[in-house]
Amino acid sequence: MGVRKVGRVGASVAAVVLLGAVVSACGDSDDGGGLFDEAKESPSASRSASASPEADASPEPADVPAAKVPPASVNDLDGVPAKVDGGVITVGEPSAKITVKVYEDPRCPYCKKFEEGGAQALVPELASGDVKVEYTIASFLDNNFGGSGSKNAANALRAAVDTGRYPQFHAALFANQPEESEDGFTPAFLVKIGEAAGIKDAKFTDAVTKGAYRSWVTTAMSAFTKDGVSGTPTVEIDGEKAPADALYSEKEFAALLKKAGA
Repeated sequence: MGVRKVGRVGASVAAVVLLGAVVSACGDSDDGGGLFDEAKESPSASRSASASPEADASPEPADVPAAKVPPASVNDLDGVPAKVDGGVITVGEPSAKITVKVYEDPRCPYCKKFEEGGAQALVPELASGDVKVEYTIASFLDNNFGGSGSKNAANALRAAVDTGRYPQFHAALFANQPEESEDGFTPAFLVKIGEAAGIKDAKFTDAVTKGAYRSWVTTAMSAFTKDGVSGTPTVEIDGEKAPADALYSEKEFAALLKKAGA
């Protein structure tokens, strides 16, 4: 989990970024194409998640980069349960008194900044059972910048649930996030990230390589769209939207959790 404040809005490839503009999130766009067939078939899916895996999947690089291990803090989440409910991945005890909803796109640099900053305050609360986190994984940045990295990463996040190491993989994913404009989340690199997160499961490798959860990626994007979210990261604590400037500070986000009763 992890974050700080920089980067740029996720606009279309042709968008002009105004010099000196201050932004704090990656924004959705109606431009471009995407990866999976199911997105074309689903009328409720955002245009941010459409296209064909055979046609648009990024070629594997000749040399797959080494993956960094996730932050040590994520080790405190060993044994914390994760489950899938529709297009949402829930981490934490079902009986947790506080629910945090997190909307992220794996390619969004501001999501990385949240995971490195404010989200660090979630670790002890998840470990204690006081908080559960509901992740809705979007993939619209593939439209904005081209390629299929967000969808590949979303597919891998879903596959990680089955390994029992979703929190570790989620943390490792953002620790290894390529530049937003680079389509770097290839299946081969995601397998490497899984290894860095302690996943040594042939089923995970197979699911990541073959896009086994491509239909779920579309379901997740549909959930994102249905909830009316237009930018990432968007975070809600018991239904109340957290202010953007608190997302990038562990101390400030911890104060929000404490105010909610953590």
